[in-house]
Order: sequence, then structure tokens, then C-alpha cells
Amino acid sequence: MDCDVLLLTEVSERVDLPAHDLHLGCLQMMPKRRWAAVASRLPMRPLPDPHGASAMAEIEGIRFCSSILPWRSCGTRDLWVGANTAEKTNTAVVALEAAAPEVWGGDWNHALSGREWTGSIAGRTSILEAVDRLRLHVPTASSPHQIDALLSIDHIAVPTTWVMGDAQRYRAFDSGTRISDHDAYVVEVHPRRVG
Repeated sequence: MDCDVLLLTEVSERVDLPAHDLHLGCLQMMPKRRWAAVASRLPMRPLPDPHGASAMAEIEGIRFCSSILPWRSCGTRDLWVGANTAEKTNTAVVALEAAAPEVWGGDWNHALSGREWTGSIAGRTSILEAVDRLRLHVPTASSPHQIDALLSIDHIAVPTTWVMGDAQRYRAFDSGTRISDHDAYVVEVHPRRVG
């Protein structure tokens, strides 16, 4: 993957990405691992985390945010506020929307259509409504999950005014061994207005 910006989740504090600066979110999800990060080959200005499981940075005047959103078995850590997955997702999404990311991605733990296996239908609705209000488009919405017959729960949302190519999936294998339970998704974009 030849990317100027990477939106990362479940990031080891020891990760080394040659030619990229790395901004890690503040909270650890476990020792030596952060919830999210933004990496860039371009000059980057770190911004406050809009939510504990997110990281945000400004790159060339554009706010990029990487997030993990709640899933059915995420538990009751202080990070997640609400009585169920839908409430926890909505609370996180409200905080993220208030930060107004212009590019927002990560492990959203929700397919954006079809049957919902990881998140909740009400959580999906919260996400889609925020995406709409932020005037974003999610090219990964119909991308396949690493499990056959499911849709991705990992997403990248970009402004509707940008010119973009198709979302590409990169399987998370190294020498035939799966290295993550998530695949990587890449969207080529040109941040200029259509027309």
C-alpha cells in the first residue's frame, strides 16, 4: 500500500512506519497498545482526541480521524458510555461528529448495510446519520469483510465533494499467515471539488 495517510487502530506503541510521522491517541487499550493513530508522510499537526478510542490530526488543513467504535461484547470500560451497544455507539459518534472530521475511518465495528453481526442496527443508524450530517461518503460501505459473505466493519469516509476511486481491500496475510483479524482498505482520493 502506497498511502500518504494511514488511519490505524489497535496500534502497537512500538510500530515503526518508515517515512511516516505517527500520532497516537492518548488512551491505551492494553499495555503498549493504543486504540487509534494517524500516520502521515505529509506534515501533520496532532489534535485532541475527540473520543478515547480515537486519534485526530490535521494534515494540509484537513482533519483526519481514526476511531474504534463499540461492538457487542466491548464491555463496560469507562470509555464506553451507555447501557447497550446502540447507546455506546451513539455516545461515541456524537463526540466524534462534534469534532467534525473531514476524513474519518477505522474499525467502526458495524457493517453499513445488510445483516449486522458485530454492532447494532441502531448503532449503524447513528453512524450513517452522522456521516450524512458531516457530508461524507463511505466508499468502503459495500467492501467485503475478511469472513466470506459478510460486509466490512472497517471503513473510510471522505467528503462527498472529493473525486475518488474505488475502495481496495488488502488481505491481512504475510507469507500465507493471517496477521490480523481485519483486512486493510485503501481509497484513492483527490481533495478537490467535483465539477
